[in-house]
Formats: sequence, structure tokens, C-alpha cells
Amino acid sequence: MWALVESGSVTQIYTRPKAIVVGEVNYPANIFMLWSASELEAIGIYEVVIDNTNLKSNEYYINTNQSFDFTDGVVTASYGVATAKPLDDVLFTAQDETDGLGTEGEVKQPGIRQGHIDTINAQAGGILQPTDWMVVRAAEGGTAVPSDIATWRAAVRTKSNDMCTAIDGAADVDALAALYEYNDAEPPVRPLGEFPELGA
Repeated sequence: MWALVESGSVTQIYTRPKAIVVGEVNYPANIFMLWSASELEAIGIYEVVIDNTNLKSNEYYINTNQSFDFTDGVVTASYGVATAKPLDDVLFTAQDETDGLGTEGEVKQPGIRQGHIDTINAQAGGILQPTDWMVVRAAEGGTAVPSDIATWRAAVRTKSNDMCTAIDGAADVDALAALYEYNDAEPPVRPLGEFPELGA
């Protein structure tokens, strides 16, 4: 990424090489690749330094657009302070309804907590699905579910419940994100844990 600096201010951003006009001079796109940094800077083109200090995971935060600053001969692209996504559903209020924005009590902005719980339940269902037929067979009067399968299926359900309880107990988005962060152990583990494997 490059920036055009004119009179000490960033006036144009180039995300890829392209033919440009600086002043009254036309330059081909290949100058971005062939010219040295000093040659580009001589016509006001600076490579942008990315500052991701404030950039946070899009899964948990809403990041600002980048802003560009030219100081001491360096163009920097940085983010403002990120806003945490709502952990739980935000509902329309009576005032929202009065203002014609939505119906009071309906979901205005979905929270991310329920999405994580839904994902855990879907994962558990997917893990159990290959052996569901055994449960159906047993329920219809056929062969009983083998004890190791029954024990493992119960462990999967228990772990799913434990995971959902941990997610439900997260105080904020940072606490929720921390449940998924693996440590440096060998093998790495995360606070949320993992589903048990059949035969493990």
C-alpha cells in the first residue's frame, strides 16, 4: 500500500500498483515495483506502514476504518479504538418503536454469545450423528447400544453442556475469546476444552 503526500498531507491511497498522475506528470504502474523508495518519495509516493496496535478480532470486535497520518517522513495507517460486539442480544426499546426503528422486544442486534452456543451444539450433534442409528435401533427393540459407545455419547453430551455453561458464564467478549485461546502446553489446550474422542 502506498500513499500520495502533497503539502504534508496524505491525499491519495493506492492499494495496488496503478498508473497515476502526480502534478501534471503521468507515471506508469510499474514505478511502484521498479523505483526505489527514495525515487518514489521524490515525487510524493510513500510506502504505508501499517500499525495494527488497535486492531482486534473481527469475530469479537467492530474495528474502525484505517486513518492515515504523515509524520517525520513516514505514512502510517492505524485503527481507532475497536468496539466490542454485544455479548447478548440487544433488543429494540419502546423509544425505538416510537421512532419507527423496530418493534419493542424484538432483536435489534444479535449477540455473539448465542452463536457460540449454537456452534457447540451443532458440533456435538455432528460428532454424535454417525452413531445415532445405534440409538434408534435400540429404541425400536433391536440390539442395545454397545457400552463403550453409550459411555462416549454421554461424555460428548456432558462436555457440550460444560462448554455451553462456560460460554454462558463469560462476563464480556474478552472472557469469551479467552475460552478459545490455546496455551503453550504440549499438546496445546484451551480453557473451553475439547470433545472426547471415541476410543481415546
